[in-house]
Amino acid sequence: MSETMIFDGHNDVLLDLHYEDRGEGRSFFEESDIGHLDFPRAKSGGFGGGLFAVYVPPEPAAEDRIGSTHLTDDDNERVEISPALTEDYARTTAVDIAARLHRLGQDDRVDIVCSTAELRDSLTSERITAVMHLEGAAPVGHDLRYLDFFYEAGLRSIGPVWSRPNAFGTGVPFEYPNTPDIGPGLTKEGIKLIEACNERGIVVDLAHMNTAGFWDAVEVTSDPLVVTHTAVYDICPSTRNLTGDQIDAVGESGGIVGLTFNVSDLRPDGESDTDVDIDLLVRHIEYLVDRIGIDHVAFGSDFDGATMPDCLPDASAYQTLIDELREVGFGEEEVVKLARENLLRVLEETWV
Repeated sequence: MSETMIFDGHNDVLLDLHYEDRGEGRSFFEESDIGHLDFPRAKSGGFGGGLFAVYVPPEPAAEDRIGSTHLTDDDNERVEISPALTEDYARTTAVDIAARLHRLGQDDRVDIVCSTAELRDSLTSERITAVMHLEGAAPVGHDLRYLDFFYEAGLRSIGPVWSRPNAFGTGVPFEYPNTPDIGPGLTKEGIKLIEACNERGIVVDLAHMNTAGFWDAVEVTSDPLVVTHTAVYDICPSTRNLTGDQIDAVGESGGIVGLTFNVSDLRPDGESDTDVDIDLLVRHIEYLVDRIGIDHVAFGSDFDGATMPDCLPDASAYQTLIDELREVGFGEEEVVKLARENLLRVLEETWV
């Protein structure tokens, strides 16, 4: 069977490249045993492109808080997250990380695309197709004064929040087991952000959004709902996963749910144990397809931003999932929809 080309909903390789001056860096164009995604491993696994996240890490003074785990009063496990970013720090850091994406685009092996025509043209080539995504909207400013700046730089997808508060809303903490129904919904600035993105044709990604914010977005947006990297709450009751009602709303809007490969959002026990069989990923996909239909499910790996399962350790192994989907009975047209066409359709319907 020929290799299926994949367009993936989320990766964080730009953050790894941002850290190259800390001695942990690598070249995107050389195969590495660091992280999950680089050009050689992408080509080996059929990774044709995707949404490349500009994620702003915590400010240096808060970095030592990241990743610490404690039990809440009800014995749930919670991973501490950093406090809200200052907007000046968020903006300057986001510009630096976005500039790294543009430096990749100076190489003829990477295309940064901003239109549907560019998107389809690039995907017929041997290049990696990159769409700039902003994970957490603090860099645009609470008054949106920098939104058009980032749009002109190539921004075509934005997540209003990451798992920390900002001027636009409240992200979910990393907590298991617990509901994503944590905290207040969108602020008035968050509503204005979604309306501004609708006007410009910027995809609004509801990953990391809490329940109240999700339903506020449903009421405000005129575009299909998109959640690029998440999983099924009924299988793994993590705050990062979507409940059945949320999944239904995405399907009814014509949108897509992208399955993350992060093990603690896949495993029913919520553990970060990488001993995960490929059939668990398929179980999440089958649940989504059975619930909202084949046209509304995609992949959002979270390469370089999460812990990958042993069965799919990096981009070079992507076809393992494709082969398993065929093995359990998905037809070739269905596999192609999951691998790229569903996400591409929503981008094309949303961009102006």
